Amino acid sequence: MEKIRVRFAPSPTGFLHIGGLRTALYDYLFARKHEGDFLLRIEDTDQKRFVPNALEKFIESLHWAGLDYSEGVYLENGKVIQKGEYGPYIQSERLEIYRKYAEELIEMGHAYYCFCEPVRLEKMKEEKMKNKQAAMYDKYCLKNVSPEDVNNNLKNNIQFTIRMKVTANETVKFQDLVRGEISFETNNIDDQILIKSDGFPTYHFASVVDDHLMKISHVIRGDEWLPSTPKHVLLYRYFGWKIPQFAHLPLLLNPDKSKLSKRQGDVAVEDYIAKGYLKEAIINFVVMLGWNPGKGETQEIFSMKELIEKFDFHNVHKAGAVFDIQKLDWINAQYIKKLSIDELCEKALPFLEKEECYQKASKEKKIDEYLKKFLEVERERLNKLSEIGKEVDFFFCDIEYDGVLLKWKVMTSEEIKKSLEKCAESLEKISSSQWTKENLERELLECAGEKRGELLWPLRVALTGKQKSPSPFEVAWVLGKEESLKRIQKAIEK
Repeated sequence: MEKIRVRFAPSPTGFLHIGGLRTALYDYLFARKHEGDFLLRIEDTDQKRFVPNALEKFIESLHWAGLDYSEGVYLENGKVIQKGEYGPYIQSERLEIYRKYAEELIEMGHAYYCFCEPVRLEKMKEEKMKNKQAAMYDKYCLKNVSPEDVNNNLKNNIQFTIRMKVTANETVKFQDLVRGEISFETNNIDDQILIKSDGFPTYHFASVVDDHLMKISHVIRGDEWLPSTPKHVLLYRYFGWKIPQFAHLPLLLNPDKSKLSKRQGDVAVEDYIAKGYLKEAIINFVVMLGWNPGKGETQEIFSMKELIEKFDFHNVHKAGAVFDIQKLDWINAQYIKKLSIDELCEKALPFLEKEECYQKASKEKKIDEYLKKFLEVERERLNKLSEIGKEVDFFFCDIEYDGVLLKWKVMTSEEIKKSLEKCAESLEKISSSQWTKENLERELLECAGEKRGELLWPLRVALTGKQKSPSPFEVAWVLGKEESLKRIQKAIEK
């Protein structure tokens, strides 16, 4: 059986897009499931779109996600290197290879030189659009430039492109692992450019040549490349090469069903890392954008091992996948709850350190023991780590509030005062060694009896200065006995 070989081939034009991560993830899962090879190739033939350091960012993002590949482009000690027997893996280093194969196509009669200048091409395009025709190349150079003219133009260094010669009146069919059989008519396929005037290949040509030479068995990519696939199939045919299996993944959509784009929100993986989404949550969420484990399966949280076992293209959807941020929040919250308190402390501290309330906190409230108690309470409310410290400044700073806030329904000031004094009396009975959430809850609820609101509302405000917060038992546990009693006394004075 042919060995499974897949590639992730991004263009270094910015950060890793969520859609790019999904493609890389599906590549990785498919290769690992079938004990195949997963490689990283860089498609940098469009030099105008090149962004400095984007390549390094791509590699770092894949490494962060744990998507280890077996060959291709790597980052070692800050330097970009390449490993593997099918290199170079950076397309701008393979120009001679593309030129060689383009010239072979010309010799076989499947490609030709085009000397049309941009002005002529633009005018032709305008005419076709005015006549409501597809803006395809009119084959002018194929029909009107003789072999002698071609030779003379080449000798005189006239600028040229190399175009694929598409045969008319044929049907191109291919099998897609997601969409089944797909067919296109060649009359609707343009004589696309293979080699541009700057000597660089187009994506279409370079990807086909590279996929063949690197023995890629399965081409996994986004749905936007589906209309281009017939051109690629024709190139395989013209060369007499084996056609790989194709799998075109559904588009990623905004909630309004428009294509996911930067205009409507964050689309780079780095944006979500910066917001405090955990790696495992992002991967779990992204893999479900267009895939599910199968009929009757209700599992929503998967380990990487489980994803490798369950992944199958039969369960990849055809319809576009909606990027539901609320679903990501829910998944992330599940992973936050699974973290040990030490892990949570390590991951949350960089976010907490940015908060003004933490920066102003006393040394006592920055020690590990206090932070771990705080995080144990906070973790139940967190969707993402960037929410750490939001609306809970009372854990770190002195509080100020209007005494009116202490009032529960129709309670008088005297009743509020008595309620707070009752709380203080109950809490005084609990020793510092017995100061646990369980003991605090039991003691205070027993003290409240049937009038819970009248006791717990003033207590909550006294401890936090807010209408909404974790329970007063949890807050008191984190603050400790001395600080809790101090705040209650302040409220009594109010």
